[in-house]
Amino acid sequence: MNLTAKHLKIVLVLVIVGFCVGIYLQDKEHQKSTQHAWKANRYNLERFNKITEFNESMNSTNWRFMRDSIEAELDTLMILRFRKEFDSLQTNKERMAQNAGVISASVE
Repeated sequence: MNLTAKHLKIVLVLVIVGFCVGIYLQDKEHQKSTQHAWKANRYNLERFNKITEFNESMNSTNWRFMRDSIEAELDTLMILRFRKEFDSLQTNKERMAQNAGVISASVE
């Protein structure tokens, strides 16, 4: 098979399209998992509010259990908040990269 510049361009376009489709499908699955995480976050927020209400009746015998539970809830909320911020940064980078790919493909 004789590879010409035309054949190489076709192969390059197919590879780029394949990567774009893969990134798109991966982003769709990531959005689903993020939605589930935020649903869990609402559940965790309700649990955290119950814990803070229970905090009013705290005494020395249940303090250790309560402190560990509050720390775990705060850790979960902070992780989910970080994930949301990271997702927004990633989507901005992906959009910029995708726009750059579309621009470079249209120039050729």
